[in-house]
Amino acid sequence: VRGNAILNRVDRVKLYLFIFFRAIVVFAGVFAAVNGDWTNLGMSILTLFVMFLPTIIERKLSIDFPSEFEIIVVIFIFAALYLGEMRSYFTKVWWWDIFLHTFSGLIIGAVGFSLVDILNKNEKVSISLSPIFVSIFSFCFAFAIGALWEIYEFAMDSIFGLNMQKSGLVDTMWDLIVDAFGALVFSIIGYFYLKGKVNILDRFKGKRRDWNEDKIVKKTKKIGDNAKGINDFEVK
Repeated sequence: VRGNAILNRVDRVKLYLFIFFRAIVVFAGVFAAVNGDWTNLGMSILTLFVMFLPTIIERKLSIDFPSEFEIIVVIFIFAALYLGEMRSYFTKVWWWDIFLHTFSGLIIGAVGFSLVDILNKNEKVSISLSPIFVSIFSFCFAFAIGALWEIYEFAMDSIFGLNMQKSGLVDTMWDLIVDAFGALVFSIIGYFYLKGKVNILDRFKGKRRDWNEDKIVKKTKKIGDNAKGINDFEVK
């Protein structure tokens, strides 16, 4: 019972945070539109879309990420796109960019690790990677996404005249270095997790989800609740 109570409390925190962050972004978008600030309006729309990405990925790939991990992801998105880009924290706080890129390496590493770990455990897929190769894939996946983001920043600066790269090549290289550091840290933790040395990833690793099975469980629980209600009524 205690475990379920903790889980429900975490889910409630996730729900409140999601509503709070999305409300702030919507308000910022409306404010930008009223003032003709089309750059921030576009960034608001992008931020809202990215905030829905974890849910979309879970549904499309049938993956269930723990609520703790989803909370971390939505805080990261809010800190990067809203605070970082729209509120200019990247220029106001000197370590903001370094911190977020390091953190992104950890988050994306977790996603890559979860994907290949799920494939590893899927009986329908003829693939069996050792812990070291799963960790290497996790690192490469996170680093590749970080490189794609740098290409995106360069494209935005070149096409729309933004200043996402800040100091140009130096900014790009430091971003890639800290991306690699974050990815390396997670891949090492992932390796020891697969070797059974640590269990810290249980709350941050995705697992395969059978949506049809979830529906059956919910229907079974509903039938059980109805039966309990009938029994209580008969006793009275």
